Amino acid sequence: MSISLSEASKAMTCLHVSLLKLEIIVCRLDTHAMNAISYHIETDIEFKYKPKLNLKSECPTTKMNLFQSVTSALDNTLASDPTAVIFGEDVAFGGVFRCTVGLRDKYGKDRVFNTPLCEQGIVGFGIGAAVAGATAIAEIQFADYIYPAFDQIVNEAAKYRYRSGNLFDCGNLTIRAPWGCVGHGSLYHSQSPEAFFAHCPGIKVVIPRGPVQCKGLLLSCIADQNPCIFFEPKILYRAAVEQVPTEAYTIPLSQAEVIQEGSDVTLVAWGTQIHVLREVANMAQEKLGVSCELIDLQTILPWDTETICKSVAKTGRLLISHEAPITGGFAAEISSTVQEECFLNLEAPIARVCGYDTPFPHIFEPFYIPDKWKCFDAIKKLISY
Repeated sequence: MSISLSEASKAMTCLHVSLLKLEIIVCRLDTHAMNAISYHIETDIEFKYKPKLNLKSECPTTKMNLFQSVTSALDNTLASDPTAVIFGEDVAFGGVFRCTVGLRDKYGKDRVFNTPLCEQGIVGFGIGAAVAGATAIAEIQFADYIYPAFDQIVNEAAKYRYRSGNLFDCGNLTIRAPWGCVGHGSLYHSQSPEAFFAHCPGIKVVIPRGPVQCKGLLLSCIADQNPCIFFEPKILYRAAVEQVPTEAYTIPLSQAEVIQEGSDVTLVAWGTQIHVLREVANMAQEKLGVSCELIDLQTILPWDTETICKSVAKTGRLLISHEAPITGGFAAEISSTVQEECFLNLEAPIARVCGYDTPFPHIFEPFYIPDKWKCFDAIKKLISY
């Protein structure tokens, strides 16, 4: 059986159209699936979010969850800075977690726009835009996919000012990315890569714990004259709700916050893990009579050594917890520094409760994460040492 060239051409055209339609359907299904994840992630949370109640603000506030506080910060920036641009995969229609929803319609397609699926290109473009004088805000759709941009961040953005003798810089670049476990994200939607970038001078790395901190710290990153990476705990996008000021405000970078004062054990974490340790601190007080001092590090690089060491000098014991694997995790850097600075104050070896040295699992996530029971056991060992 033979067919003519025109028939073959028509068949290939039909096949191409069919594949294109299938690709569009898959993309839409993928987007809807991610939206479903972002709308229902609260069902997998194993801690209770405690909102910030003693917020002192002279401007009006409104109830926001964490993703809305991101939107509010970006809205404030676009309104006040005509050079500000936001770009990334799917940001034009709001992004998979809806953090940029409505911004393209409000500020135009030249200021909020989609990019190709190429993280290296997204950050490379951001570097160029920042060098040219724009306030560049790039979104990496998931922190797990930031690795293709690693060279651009570490070898270009972080070193741009240094290698030019301060003639040029890309300090106006901010890179946002959803971060951390979500309950069912498995290998490629659960990672916490902050420690990779903590080894790189020339950038700042920031992770908030809730809507109030998220907006203030993000605006500080955008205003800072150094390239910043801003990791957003995606499990808190809808689970964390607080009264947040509608106007722009900033929270200082590289300044840890003592959330709860205590006398027996210092607990240090950032992002989602702060809420786990808050419950652990309550358990320790109720079941063991142990007073815990809880500190949110907030900025990973450069981090606040003074606040941490001052607390450990008082309590004599330190527990650090994060979701990332324990080997080479940022808890190791904190532990090393505290051991050097507070050796004579320590009453017990420093404890680290972290993720395991394995890829992030799917069905075994509850066994992988440093939950409150693991942290509570670590406190018992610290006290009984």
